Amino acid sequence: MHQVDLSQAVWRKSARSSANSQCVEVAFLDNAVAVRDSKHKDGPVLLFTSGEWDAFVGGVMDGEFMQR
Repeated sequence: MHQVDLSQAVWRKSARSSANSQCVEVAFLDNAVAVRDSKHKDGPVLLFTSGEWDAFVGGVMDGEFMQR
């Protein structure tokens, strides 16, 4: 994936996240989905294609990542 401009990104985190909890933030961009650690806003950002993000969300919805 090429360089992505994050200067205008609108970052969101779960409404269930408390002020002191560690959480991830997500920004939906034109051609990518960006994910970062909410406690390290200037740290690294992971970038995913829309297809990769949809596959991840589908896996979450299907319980694919539940510990047993």
